Order: sequence, then structure tokens, then C-alpha cells
Amino acid sequence: MPRYLLALDQGTTSSRAIVFDESGAPVATAQREFPQHFPQPGWVEHDPLDIWQTQRDTAAEALRSAKISARDLAALGLTNQRETTVVWDRATGQPIYNAIVWQDRRTADACAALAKDIPADWLRARTGLRLDPYFSATKIVWLLDHVPGARARAERGELAFGTVDAWLLWQLTGGRVHATDPTNAARTLLFNIHSGQWDDDLLARFRIPRALLPEVRPSSGSFGEVSAVDELRGVPILGVAGDQQAALFGQACFQPGQAKITYGTGCFMLLQTGDQPAESRHGLLTTPACALAGRAQFALEGSVFIGGALIQWLRDSLQFIKNAAEVEPLAASVPDTGGVYFVPAFAGLGAPHWDAYARGSVFGLTRGTTKAHLARAALEAIAFQNNDVLEAMQADAAHPLRELRVDGGASANALLMQFQADLLGVPVERPRVSETTALGAAFLAGLAAKIWPDASALATHWQVDRVFTPQRSRDEMAARVRRWREAVKRSAGWETNSA
Repeated sequence: MPRYLLALDQGTTSSRAIVFDESGAPVATAQREFPQHFPQPGWVEHDPLDIWQTQRDTAAEALRSAKISARDLAALGLTNQRETTVVWDRATGQPIYNAIVWQDRRTADACAALAKDIPADWLRARTGLRLDPYFSATKIVWLLDHVPGARARAERGELAFGTVDAWLLWQLTGGRVHATDPTNAARTLLFNIHSGQWDDDLLARFRIPRALLPEVRPSSGSFGEVSAVDELRGVPILGVAGDQQAALFGQACFQPGQAKITYGTGCFMLLQTGDQPAESRHGLLTTPACALAGRAQFALEGSVFIGGALIQWLRDSLQFIKNAAEVEPLAASVPDTGGVYFVPAFAGLGAPHWDAYARGSVFGLTRGTTKAHLARAALEAIAFQNNDVLEAMQADAAHPLRELRVDGGASANALLMQFQADLLGVPVERPRVSETTALGAAFLAGLAAKIWPDASALATHWQVDRVFTPQRSRDEMAARVRRWREAVKRSAGWETNSA
């Protein structure tokens, strides 16, 4: 009986595939980066065919590395960067334009114009979201209005829209399945989180044809089987979830009040709120969590647009380091930042500020500032942004946060994790399996494949690697936060004043 699970983890800068065994332990991993395209300031694009090619190749490579074949797999689970928007031709499977990435800000002015006609409270009540270029709806509109003939073709039913999960499902199944799950659908501004359906009023407001949209299926359940990859032919696809909800699931945050931060290209904090959506009054989002057995689950979410991408920028643009791991010893070579504060608003600011016109800034530079000070300020900036989200979350949540679970690439950075614990004032727990986004996808698929009987059985597979406890005084941290917020205030709205 096959007892392995394959998780496809399609991220913003790379595609990965991880084989897990029935204990939830990773057996083999493959990863490939793909190009990022920046055609204009504030624009971020991917070639959807690069996404498909790298994901297909990593899947085959992971199986070879694990020395197994398709018949050894019980199921495949898929998790993905959310909000990134792809529109393709149903007949050929070819994209009509590059994917518009979640970081892209080209529709900021369109959102500002739409805000005059779409009441914020009305939109939030239906979607749990706010009108922002981050989400898929205005990206779809841009494609329909800027690609010649796209709107007419969409209305005739010739085109398909999907977030990256739907794009990969279409490719994996040879065009047989056009589907998504609630955690991805809810990031489009077109999905009613209470009814669990696409919303006709929202579609009308954004002028988006329903014929474009995928079917919405439960996160754990059947999404067809693989037919377009020889190495995976016949493997059932039994789990799909957006990356942050998958990480919440992979961290075994099943009870209200449990929370996690994923340190990826961006940083994403989710707090499980149970079967009732919690409305935020402090700039957070209300979003579906992974649901099982037909019971809806919800979370509060705060999104930081630039997290690990800041370290990538230090590596690739400034060439301070040759690889991401070098940033920790460089930052640790100085005792502090020398008074430097870095606001990495390269793509505006996300929760709780929601300023599409903020831009990256560095404050406190002197002749004594070195690249080590800048590296340390960059790491601290990631933690400061997460602290802003946590404070908003604590103001909204019914239960005080007593601990925080962390995952993602930058969670390996002990200097960052310790500073995060110092700022938050609660223990930060890092699990043994740090790739909890992929693990969450594997869990969802494994439940549908009956590898595990229920979610409680999954919690036994979560194990802690290290706990970072707060070391610095609350007064010291409060003073640092005040200084950080002054830097954020001075970065706000920069783009609107650029003329």
C-alpha cells in the first residue's frame, strides 16, 4: 500500500517538491528558482510556463531522489503563492500574458478610483478583505482591458482565470480540471467567505465574467489525477491550499488562539479563530483556514509584503552577501544597528498600514554606518513589521497570544528569531520540520487518502526544534518600536509626492 505523499510548493521565487513519509518526515526535496520580471517600477511578473516547468521538473527530481515512483505515492498535495493572477486560453492551455504577481502595484490607481464606488465596509463584510492591488480582482481587470481582445474572449468563455493552484491543476490534469479551493478563492475579492461561493454582486462591481472562474472544491478532497507528467501519471491530487493557510495547517494550529508566522518572500501571520470569522478593526484580513469535513474554519491574517525578499535584495542588488545564510554572521558582527532603521516598503506597506504609495527608506545613516549595520537593520525590519501585525492582531483577537510558531526559510536565522521574541514578548517556537507549508499540503492530501484518520492525529507529528524566549526588557523594546514607527511614518505616501 503506497504510504508516501508528494507536496508541490509553488512559491514566489522558486518551485519545490517534497516527498513525505507517513510520519510527516521529509524524505527528499528538490527546488528550482525561476526568473522575476520587473517591466516597470512597481510591476512584478512571472512567466506562467516557467512556473509550470520548474514545478514539473522538481516533482520528477524529488521522486528520483527518494528512489520511489508514482505507484509509491498515496496522493499529491499542492500549495502555492496566493493572489498571483494567470489568464490562459482554454483551447491551447497557453497564457495570454505573464502572471501578475501578488507584489505587483500597477492597479493602485484603479483601486483608488474603485474605492469611490465600492464601500469598504460592504466589501469587507463579504470578502474579509480590503480593496488593494495585492488581491486578484483588479489584476484580472487589467488583463482583460490591456490584452487585445481578452475581454470579448472571456465573455465568450474562451479564457480561464486562476491563481497559481488552478493554473497548475489545469496543467497537471491536461486541462481536465479547472478548480481551486476556498483559501485561494478568498484572495481574489470575488468570493463570499460566508456563503463559500463566487459572489455575483462582486463580479458585477469588478466587471468580471463568471465564465472565467474555476470551480471551488474543499481543500482536502479530489482535484482529479495527474495525466500530463509521465513520472506522476495516475497519482490522485487530494489536497490544495494557499501557502499561508497550508502553513497554519502544517503547524498544527487547529485551535482558536494558535498562531504562526511564515518567513518567506513576504511574512504572513495567521491566527486561528475557529468556525466563526472574526472581523478586524485594526487593518487585518479575515480569511478562510483549511476546512475539513465540511466545517468552515477562519483566521485573522496580517501580510508583510517584503520579508525574505529583503535578504534577496541585499544579495542580488547590493551584493552584500553571496547567499542568504551569510546575512546572519554579517549582522552579528556588530552589536546593534548603530541607530539605522530600514523600512522595506519596496511594494508599499501591507497590514496594518495598507499604504500602496509607501516606498523603501533607510534612516539614521552616518559615516560610521557599514554594510553590517545595514544587514542587521534589515533583519530587524522584518521583525518590526511582524510586531506591527501582532499588535493589531492582539487588539482584534479574543484570546491573548501566549506563543508563536514560526516556519519558512528565514526562521533558520537565530539572530532574527531571538529579536522577534524580544519584540513580541512571547516565546517563539521553531519546529523540527521547518517546511510546514509543504507539510500542510501533504497533511491535507494524506487525510483525504486515509493516511491519517483525523486532524488530531496530525498534531502528534508536530515537534519543536528550538524555543526562543524574550531576553530584553519591555521598556527597551518599546523605545525601539517608537523609533521604528517614526521611520514608517516618514516613508508613508512617498510615491504620491514624487513629482
